[in-house]
Amino acid sequence: MLISEYLAQRNAVGSITTGNAAQGVRPSGNNSENSFAEALDNEIKKRQVDFSAHAIRRLESRQIDVIENDKMERLNKGVEIAAEKGSEESLILIDSTAFVVSVKNNKVITTVSADDLKGNIFTNIDSTVII
Repeated sequence: MLISEYLAQRNAVGSITTGNAAQGVRPSGNNSENSFAEALDNEIKKRQVDFSAHAIRRLESRQIDVIENDKMERLNKGVEIAAEKGSEESLILIDSTAFVVSVKNNKVITTVSADDLKGNIFTNIDSTVII
């Protein structure tokens, strides 16, 4: 699956909102359970790492599939770990793929596939997370 397809699916799911919290409307009956579940789901989605336009181009040109082997879930976990340690710019290694992430902005800056890792130097990072 291409990253653009993944992001389109994620955005389609993330567009469901209840509006209850923003408008101060109190849910009633069974809707409160659904509203809570939707609100929780939206909060979780907000915490998922996003991709810069550059990173999306790199994923597509290097044919990196972020869906295989739970890479997105693992990438989010790596960003969470880096944030807990106070990192701002981190190199996150998942299997044989490298992601340079702005932890403070929760955004992937670039990606490097296994074929392109040799001979690369990663600068302007303050941490490395191996997942």
